[in-house]
Amino acid sequence: MSSSDDEYEIAVVGGGPAGLTTALYGARLGHETVLIDRGGGRAAMMADTHNVIGVPEETSGNEFLATGREQVQSYGGAFERGFVTDAERTDDDRFRLTTNDAEIRADRVVLATGFSDERPDPPLPRTGRGLHYCLHCDAYMFVDEPVYVMGHGEAAAHVAMIMLNVTDDVDLLTRGEEPTWSDETAAQLEAHPVEVVREDVAGVENDPDSGWLEALEFEDGTRREYRGGFPMYGSDYNTALAEGLGCDLTDGGEIDVDDHGRTSEDGVFAVGDITPGHNQVPVAMGQGAKAGLAIHKEIREFPRSQEAIEADGPVDPDEVPAISPELMATAVAHEGHAGGPREEGVEATEETPAADDD
Repeated sequence: MSSSDDEYEIAVVGGGPAGLTTALYGARLGHETVLIDRGGGRAAMMADTHNVIGVPEETSGNEFLATGREQVQSYGGAFERGFVTDAERTDDDRFRLTTNDAEIRADRVVLATGFSDERPDPPLPRTGRGLHYCLHCDAYMFVDEPVYVMGHGEAAAHVAMIMLNVTDDVDLLTRGEEPTWSDETAAQLEAHPVEVVREDVAGVENDPDSGWLEALEFEDGTRREYRGGFPMYGSDYNTALAEGLGCDLTDGGEIDVDDHGRTSEDGVFAVGDITPGHNQVPVAMGQGAKAGLAIHKEIREFPRSQEAIEADGPVDPDEVPAISPELMATAVAHEGHAGGPREEGVEATEETPAADDD
């Protein structure tokens, strides 16, 4: 349990969907939890939220994340706005996290630091108004519309062919660079109705009212209409903290984890876009939930093992419940608590049972 304002059982670094969900589970399951977030990130750039059941599409990324932070704090989780510059294991097998203005100690560390998309040089359409980074989130927006894919590597070629599932008008823009995709991919690409445009982009035309992309102009003087597209130049994974802690990375540069977010280092977990898999909000949330549950099972007090009972005796009634007084007070006062505030005129009966969140 926490012994000071800067000591926690769980420290989550990164406030995207994965980190928020991990912190939510940690706090709601009765563990002293802190979420450290520098702000920004891929989710914050979302103009709308797609593919998340229960969340209206018009919800922006910033609105989505702000609601998540409020939920974490409502369960007693702490929130720190800051950038973690260093993480190290201490002599007592805990962790010390250094931010720009604080030092935080924790029993478990969860890295949810994500990655940054490598961006093409300008001129470009506006992000979210013609420039999109998530194929599975945004391809639906361009059904039966002219689109581009920008890049000159394997990923760009494959994404251009993938886009033929939703539209018959796809251009692959190499922007003056020589293609680096394989001969096999080149043959595959030639067998698909994708036009490879080699000239670089010279200008962008946007709708003056909406700001949405209308067309791109090229150095050879041609003009091509597009409603949007996807730059494919790779990803820059934020793994400095993980590498400093000794965590193994995959060949692709992500943090190597098991199915519950455990890294190669005991006590260190990783979730979200910094790990292998689909870069999707629901997937990140699922990873956060699984890591939160795995950590809970590792650090919860009860049931006490048979070995501990034989060594220390049975559990004394004074030892339960195993929740700090601060989190207990928060839980009892929370609207989700059985004794907490209820909507006036509504009470649980056999016909309308109370919700079971387990």
